[in-house]
Amino acid sequence: MPSSASPLDPSAGSPDSVVFGAGGFIGRFVVAELLRRGRRVAAAVRGDADRLTSWLAGQDVPLGGLSVVRADITRSGLGLPPTGLDGVRDVYNCAARFAFGLSVAEARAANVTGALNVLDWAAGLPALRRVVHVSGYRVSADGSADGSAPDYRRLGAYEASKKEGDAAVRARARARGIPLTIANPSTAVGPGQYVGLASVVADLWHGRLPALPGGREVFVPVVDVGYLAAFMTRLPEHEETAGRAYWILDDRTPVLPDLIALLARHMGVRAPRRSVPVGLLRRLPRALTGVDPETLSFLSADRYDTAPARAFAEKAGLSQPPTETVLTTWADALVAARFGTASPATARYGYQDVAGVRTWLTGDRERPGHVLLHGLPLDAGSWTQVTARLDTPALTADLPGHGRSAIPPNPAAGQAQEERAGQRATVGQARAEQAAPGSTASRARAEQASPRVTAGRPRAGRVGARALDPSALERWMAELLGPVTTRPVLVAHSFACGPALRYAVAHPGAISRLVLVAPAFLQNPASRLLRSWAAVPLLRHLPAARLARTLGVPEGSTADLARPGRARAVVAALRAAHAQRDELRRLLERVDVPVEIVVGSADPLTTAVDVPVTTIDGAGHYPQLTHPTELATHLEAKVGSR
Repeated sequence: MPSSASPLDPSAGSPDSVVFGAGGFIGRFVVAELLRRGRRVAAAVRGDADRLTSWLAGQDVPLGGLSVVRADITRSGLGLPPTGLDGVRDVYNCAARFAFGLSVAEARAANVTGALNVLDWAAGLPALRRVVHVSGYRVSADGSADGSAPDYRRLGAYEASKKEGDAAVRARARARGIPLTIANPSTAVGPGQYVGLASVVADLWHGRLPALPGGREVFVPVVDVGYLAAFMTRLPEHEETAGRAYWILDDRTPVLPDLIALLARHMGVRAPRRSVPVGLLRRLPRALTGVDPETLSFLSADRYDTAPARAFAEKAGLSQPPTETVLTTWADALVAARFGTASPATARYGYQDVAGVRTWLTGDRERPGHVLLHGLPLDAGSWTQVTARLDTPALTADLPGHGRSAIPPNPAAGQAQEERAGQRATVGQARAEQAAPGSTASRARAEQASPRVTAGRPRAGRVGARALDPSALERWMAELLGPVTTRPVLVAHSFACGPALRYAVAHPGAISRLVLVAPAFLQNPASRLLRSWAAVPLLRHLPAARLARTLGVPEGSTADLARPGRARAVVAALRAAHAQRDELRRLLERVDVPVEIVVGSADPLTTAVDVPVTTIDGAGHYPQLTHPTELATHLEAKVGSR
């Protein structure tokens, strides 16, 4: 692998292409596409290239033709090595400062001066065939031909600098006779894109999007980043594309409200029903709206002339992937990476329907050696260090209503609401009639009453107020494991030991072994506080570090509790599990598959059992987090096959 400390890798041969901004989102996909096509590429980065080369290796990109060079486009001459790049034919400028809140000087340094520096450097290449410059879809196609300077105050530094840079690059190319093609992509989406529209998706997923900015016709087009890279790398191969600009976007992108609704359905969250006009957003203070004024110019109903791009794509043999697939795959990647705050899983991941619940799955759903279910208040990510140490494929899932999975619909609540149709009493009034307001009994009964529903999905406010009943969890378990063709080891932690035990009793031929890790029904029960509804605001609003210390888990493992309904679902599950302790102990005696229990020495069983018990020295209630190697070694010896 090329080292970022080496200006050029002689073994890669003389580069025939150079990509500026190679460490950025679009740039690295362009590098990958060129390398896959057998090109010799100089990847120009400003800092350390280890992140780029690691990413390329992770994408199975052949690295034999890659050289890495350091460059600073804000400097005249770009700071490139004096020799070794004379054979470059194609120059791709993907470098830019894409951020809101930049000063004018910061934005112009990269987006205007830097773009011109790249063009001037390319003009000195003896074998130059083409410069492909990345501009933007909101930039005027005529390049501000009237010569007027863009209004930095109205547009903001980022967009104004891109407009100025677009016009300056066109003028410089004409003056120097440089063969230039401009790519005007819309929002490029794919794994690793965490800015712009991604922030709206993050707010949607976290339950922080009460209303959409703009009106019904706002059009924020996307383009698959892989398609964009393929389009750009083919431009220099066609002489007729010199001197032209192409809007590269997916015309099939839904208008913004429909786009957000699509992603909300995919992720199992509520889409906002209201919108706020752009004009009103401009007048309201940012402290109230939370909207950066620079983003408002992107909220437009404008459409773009993509006919030239479509014609070129057809000639080049390119076609855009299905829009919905692009959007939902991107949403999965955003959730997997926690919107840029964590490393995504290396195994397959994403949302799937399981028994009517949008469920987050990671791993192999057909031939796993292990199926692992998490406890509370964790999610399937708590098994990451264990599954990484297993030699066989694994499947993990976030339980319904927990982690990244959706709050399940409540059919009983829907039926109850239908029965009350036409009555004047609201759900809130019906609850109020059950007991005196403010009493402990009234709060407990109110929380157990049917949540309000809309179109079959619980509404926000009382989302997740009831634990999923055992029969519903059994159906979910059966459908989760329905596609499995092996007899895996079923591993469950804490609360999940209950549904895993029920599944083992009902489907003994489907698994080879049942491993219960820190089974809550055989240990000291959760505290009264954690089982009371008073714990809900504490779980949701305590600072992450303090909450993690209180629960004895790593800080990042409690992030989902701040999402609507999740803290309530945890408390509801704890209450339900406490009521089922005796039942589960009796079920343990009826299991017809081999069963083993694993506990930490600091968190022993409090009930004697007639099954093998393994103790991990020094571990507490979460051995998968504190002692993953010991637990994985133990589990690996228990793999079965069908």
